[in-house]
Amino acid sequence: MKKFIIAFLVFIFANLTLISQAFAETVMYNTQTHKVHKVSCPHAKKCTKNCIKIERKDAYNKGGVPCKTCGG
Repeated sequence: MKKFIIAFLVFIFANLTLISQAFAETVMYNTQTHKVHKVSCPHAKKCTKNCIKIERKDAYNKGGVPCKTCGG
């Protein structure tokens, strides 16, 4: 039972680390529409006027919503 609990805790910790790394990723944030795009997204590549590079967590803290194409 102890081995199971330890394995479970390691699994949870590993997933939390992956989630925190995902939120540290740089994204493109449209300051007018508040859309969050992955840098490789076609919509981010077209956005030149209102888009800034920003960390994902900061974009969502500013009220950002994920792009429907790339999921931001």
